Formats: sequence, C-alpha cells, structure tokens
Amino acid sequence: MEFFRVKKDIPFMRHAVLLNAISLTVFALAVFFLVTRGLNLSVEFTGGTVVEVAYQQPADLEQVRSTLAGLGYEEVTVQNFGTARDVLMRLPPLPGVGSGEQSQAVLEALRAHDPTVELRRTEFVGPQVGQELATDGLLALMFVIVGITVYLAFRFEWKFSIAAIVANLHDVVIILGFFAFFQWEFSLAVLAAVLAVLGYSVNESVVIFDRIRETFKRQRKMSTPEVIDHAITTTMSRTIITHGTTEAMVISMLLFGGPVLHYFALALTIGILFGIYSSIFVATGVAMWLGIKREDLIKPQPQAVENPDDPNAGAQI
Repeated sequence: MEFFRVKKDIPFMRHAVLLNAISLTVFALAVFFLVTRGLNLSVEFTGGTVVEVAYQQPADLEQVRSTLAGLGYEEVTVQNFGTARDVLMRLPPLPGVGSGEQSQAVLEALRAHDPTVELRRTEFVGPQVGQELATDGLLALMFVIVGITVYLAFRFEWKFSIAAIVANLHDVVIILGFFAFFQWEFSLAVLAAVLAVLGYSVNESVVIFDRIRETFKRQRKMSTPEVIDHAITTTMSRTIITHGTTEAMVISMLLFGGPVLHYFALALTIGILFGIYSSIFVATGVAMWLGIKREDLIKPQPQAVENPDDPNAGAQI
C-alpha cells in the first residue's frame, strides 16, 4: 500500500554528516542535563506518600503548593487527578514521620483554607521498594538492548546491529534528556514508554535494513549510499502511514488522557519522532560509515567445477 509513492530517490545520505552532527550535539546536551540536573523521580522510585484529596469546587493548585511549602515540602508534585476538583500530591518521606501522620498533617493544613476538603486515599511506597523498582527498570532496559543487538546480528549483520543500537540509545538518552531538562516526573509509566520506544524504533530500522538487503540483491551497480537512499525512499509511504496513525493515537492520549497518561504519552511522542529520525539518518548513517557492502549481506553462492578426469566431478567448492 503506497499512498505517498516517491518515484525519484531522495539523497538522504548526502546530508548524513550534517544531520548526525546535529544528533550528536542534541545527544551531548541530553547527557549534560542528565548529569547536572538528573531525573525527577516519582515516589515509585524514591519512596514516599501519595495523597489524593477532593474539593467541592475546582482546586487552586498554587494555593495547595503554598500550603505544602508551609509544611516544609518545597518541591512536591501537585496535579489535578481526573477532574479539576481532585488533587494528587506526591510527598517525599520525612525522617521519623509515618505515612498516616504525614497525610493527616497535610489534610489539616488544607482544611484550614477550605474545610470541605475530603481525603480520598493515601498510599505509601517504601524507599526499599523504590530502589528495587529502579534496579529492575535498569535491568529491563539492559536486557531489551542486548536482545535487540543479538537479534539484528543474526537477522542481518553485526554492522547493522551496532548501527541500530546506536540509534536506539540515541532515542532513549534524548527522551531522558527532555525529562531532565524540564524536570518532568519520571515514573514507571514513563519507563514503560521508554521500553516501548526501543521496540518501536528498532522495528523501523529492521524495515529499512531489510529493504537495503533487497536492493543490494537487485541493484548490483548502485553504490552503498545510493542503495540506502533507495531503501529509505521506497519505504517512505509505509513510514508515513504507520507513524502518522500511531502518532495520532499518542497525541490523543496526550491531549485527552488526563494527568495519569500525560507523561507516558509525552515520552512516546518524543520517542516516536526521534525514532523516525534516528532510523532514517542515524542507523543508516552509522551502517554506511561502518562500511556495509553487498558482500556483507549477500553471501557468494558455491560454484560447481566440472573435471572429467576427476572422480569427484561435479563437487561444489
């Protein structure tokens, strides 16, 4: 199905050096922000108390934040949850203060401004559990990367495997860089989005790599950059249809999914956009610079040698 068929190959690789230089700059900035600012981890990772309260009228979030600041909570996540009247607060743990005492103190402080505030729920996540979740999340990320590397090495060639991993790490680090720069909350849902982006991005790379291998079989006179340009151009219709429909769904979650899905959808949006970019320019560019060629993908067929004086005539070498 080709709704957007392009007849003439687009010279993507002509601009590979410039675009990858831009990618390297963005990647370096993402690493810088991760090192200097770090991730704003949710209580699922750090441990703490989640308190949900309900107002009879739309809540004033700034008033809630100032009330919490008066209790010593300077940096607390305060957001609407479901409706404008429901407020969700994520409180860091305090030494010597239990979860029940913490939530009760917050409720009393809020009721001092509005006696109609109702406590809906209180949840406590211990720091040990949060540390285990963080460790398990990093292990899951590592296993996904190793699995993708092994799969591509067997499916195609080790140069493609390295190129795909470089592109995937490019996407992951940039997503984390955005969350570090803007200090968006990094939760388990966001981690799930990052893992989803890894699989989504490598799928696009596999499609392009497969078309590169087919082009090497059919077009023996094309150079490697020409083969890559042809492979990307011939898959553009599929790329537009697939990513267009996926992005429409993700943006719908971002706009209408509410606070619960907001950062999950935001991570997916960033990941899909950079995943398309990295599959087209980063993965193929790295593969080209690693020296991918026809002989790496198309193994020479053994030829039969006929010798009438040889008793093993017709044997293949």
